Amino acid sequence: MTDLEFDFLRGYLKTRSGLALSGEKRYLVESRLGPVCRRFNLANLGALVTALKGTRDLAMERAVVEAMTTNETFFFRDRTPFDLFRDVLLPEAMARRATQRRLRIWCAAASSGQEPYSLAMMLQDAAPRLAGWTVDLVATDLSTEVLEKAKAGLYSHFEVQRGLPVQSLIKHFEQVGEQWRISASLRQMVDYRPLNLLHPFEALGTFDIIYCRNVLIYFDAPTKGDVLARLRNSLASDGALLLGAAETVIGLTDKLVPNTQHRGLYNQAAAGARAPAGRLAPAGLVPPVATAVMGAPPPLRRVVGL
Repeated sequence: MTDLEFDFLRGYLKTRSGLALSGEKRYLVESRLGPVCRRFNLANLGALVTALKGTRDLAMERAVVEAMTTNETFFFRDRTPFDLFRDVLLPEAMARRATQRRLRIWCAAASSGQEPYSLAMMLQDAAPRLAGWTVDLVATDLSTEVLEKAKAGLYSHFEVQRGLPVQSLIKHFEQVGEQWRISASLRQMVDYRPLNLLHPFEALGTFDIIYCRNVLIYFDAPTKGDVLARLRNSLASDGALLLGAAETVIGLTDKLVPNTQHRGLYNQAAAGARAPAGRLAPAGLVPPVATAVMGAPPPLRRVVGL
């Protein structure tokens, strides 16, 4: 691969996925795009570049972007954001939405589904308190391939061993050959949709809680700032945004502020200033749009699309 070909691929990937590759990542491009060349019967990366510059092949374009996307994830990853959901975010959101009895949650980089399913398990555990509530759990990702895996809810023994408590495995999964399938009730709770965070996402509506973890680290500063600004616009005025442990809004936007009591948690600037220390801002209104209804515990059943 020549320098010009590498520079083209770097620009191509940044434009389409936000991925900012430094010069030393050349080996990564060669190792991940080699299989794409073989899949499309191309001799080498030079031929791939030529093909990408020529007539548009949407399947090839998608394959290139998805090959370079990092889909590292596991159940209850980093644990703290999920303890925070159970102990703080969900109870406080329920208190603020007691009149509407509606909650909207978005996992903005869902990968193969472990994060939204982890939240779904916690929602199902809270079903007695959520009886009669409408809950919308939306999960999006750039990669259609990993979203198909997420929808299937089928995981290897290695995948269910990573972060998943044994009691949760027994309660929520059934063994299928050498793999494990998450229960149908949990699969039905999550509304999976393909979404590129570089593209407009206002159509998703407004959310009470947004998880956007471990994706901004792959973007350059201007792209991070743009995505954060639009995430803020999709966040209810009293909502909560959770980022990854290595991510921050500081120096990127003044519209979001860190929560003083919980690392990785951010609120809208004006709301954050009004909120008591360690708590979210006062209650506000959310558009009455949702896809799941909590009936008698435990199952959550999706009844209508957005």
